[in-house]
Amino acid sequence: MIILLACVVIFLLAVNIAGFVFSGPAYKGPVTDHFDGRKFTNPTGIRTKGLRDVFKWMFTRKRGAWRKNRIAKFGEKPPARIDDGVRITFVNHSTFLIQVDGLNIITDPVWSERTSPFSFMGPKRMRQPGIAFDDLPKIDIVLLSHNHYDHLDLPTVKKIAAIHKPRIITPLGVKAFLEKNNISGEIDLDWWDEHELTSAIKIQSTPAQHFSGRGTYDRDATLWCGYVIKRKEGNIYFAGDTGYNIKTFNEIGERCYPIKIALIPIGAYKPQWFMSPIHCSPEEAVQIHKEIKSELSIATHFGTFPLADDSENDPKEELHEALKNNSIPATSFIILPEGEGKTF
Repeated sequence: MIILLACVVIFLLAVNIAGFVFSGPAYKGPVTDHFDGRKFTNPTGIRTKGLRDVFKWMFTRKRGAWRKNRIAKFGEKPPARIDDGVRITFVNHSTFLIQVDGLNIITDPVWSERTSPFSFMGPKRMRQPGIAFDDLPKIDIVLLSHNHYDHLDLPTVKKIAAIHKPRIITPLGVKAFLEKNNISGEIDLDWWDEHELTSAIKIQSTPAQHFSGRGTYDRDATLWCGYVIKRKEGNIYFAGDTGYNIKTFNEIGERCYPIKIALIPIGAYKPQWFMSPIHCSPEEAVQIHKEIKSELSIATHFGTFPLADDSENDPKEELHEALKNNSIPATSFIILPEGEGKTF
């Protein structure tokens, strides 16, 4: 018994030390309606699940089926630039290459094998990236929606920063984490802040319903967000990682009209009692599509890393069912295969 207790104490101590080591610096700034001086909160004040619920989920999990598929070939090398119009290439998970009016923008780039602080444990890649890293064109802008490992993949961001020297747009507080890791070129934005990319294109940060943290001591210490690429021909919306609430997306639909293309998450939503505050279901993704008045939506956040209990195919199948139930054509909310680029 004494040996068992000693092992438990050592384990908890190791977890605590690791949690401290992996935690990033906390944002420091004035109090706002979503920042109390220490932590950020969601637009509607909804709280994410706590440690007790985490353990409840871990001990009652019913994982859906996933199969490892690393046979698929890389997609075609993207063009160097798109001088007029928009081309969007799905890489994997929430990583998209957006080529618009001469700019190359990449969202939440992830090329690592695991979305974890460890190389030997944590959610493992089930499908290879749709584009080979070395086939990327010159990257001008990196959009980071928040600091979770499946969205801020530090090895990938370091590599892009070293090779391409892009501007990196981040939510409040994430800039300090990147600077701590010797990455420069970041611009922190609060919700609804704008930053000019060119004389014709601006980037605007938008609210999202989620949380942040890379360790046990930085929970909600930095902001999370989505982004709108604003252009006179119509806007492009990247939702980042988000749960659903009608208030937030109605407001985005009103303030960011017209949204020509939206990138909306559909995966990591089961069990919904646990995941719904932070990840929208396919049915809720369709509601977001409607409320932001998107002309065309593209699915994100599915098919690469098994982060929750939905299976590999659940998001796709339930998206098709939700579109049918809402009398929305399948051509209005599409799923791109990894590596496929679509020109608009």
